[in-house]
Amino acid sequence: MSDELVYGIHAVGALLARRAAAVRRLTVQAGRTDRRVQELIDVAKAAGVAVETRPVAELDALLPGLVHQGVVARVEPAKTMDENQFLGSIDVERHPPLILVLDGVQDPHNLGACLRSADGVGADAVVIPRDRASGLTPVVRKVAAGAAETVPLVQVTNLVRFLRELKEAGVWVVGTDGDADKLHTDVDLRGPLAIVLGAEGTGMRRLTREACDHVVRLPMRGAVQSLNVSVATGVMLYEALRQRGA
Repeated sequence: MSDELVYGIHAVGALLARRAAAVRRLTVQAGRTDRRVQELIDVAKAAGVAVETRPVAELDALLPGLVHQGVVARVEPAKTMDENQFLGSIDVERHPPLILVLDGVQDPHNLGACLRSADGVGADAVVIPRDRASGLTPVVRKVAAGAAETVPLVQVTNLVRFLRELKEAGVWVVGTDGDADKLHTDVDLRGPLAIVLGAEGTGMRRLTREACDHVVRLPMRGAVQSLNVSVATGVMLYEALRQRGA
């Protein structure tokens, strides 16, 4: 299996802090001597990671069209958490989990932003389907600004079945839909909770919606009918955090 590329100062810094043993090589743009880059070099060398310098043109060719900030790490492919392992770890009496479930989000920028919000509220995991959804790509890692290394990502084969198993474990499932009767502030989000958001444009699939205990909507007072999924994710997660006594 080929190495993955992680780029950007925040993403590479978080990777070195959390999974330095998985980093095979750090490539730095020749001529970069600023403090933030030097700190990455020092951390990498202290962890025994090989460091090399290359002309900016080589980094541009490696990641065409992407803003790499002069640092690229080659890393062992990330492992997502096994869904059965995650389900087995749930103990709602000991720790009421906060779980973000994304039903088919395909834009890596949105997935990265959702991971960042999930990290911000201390979510226990982000759950995504294995098929027809973005995985953990270099763009996702960059946008997540380190959150891809801190928030467990669970890829599931059958999302509806997984939601049912969450409910059997004592987790309440709250979905979001623009046609829902209740507002997001009308539902108790304090206990064991999975918040479900749908794909860009299409929203949750019908079977996913039917698997939810509650379906809520965000108030929209302007001309547009819906928010970007990553923005809606932030609103929902921080409402849950507010209710939980942030």
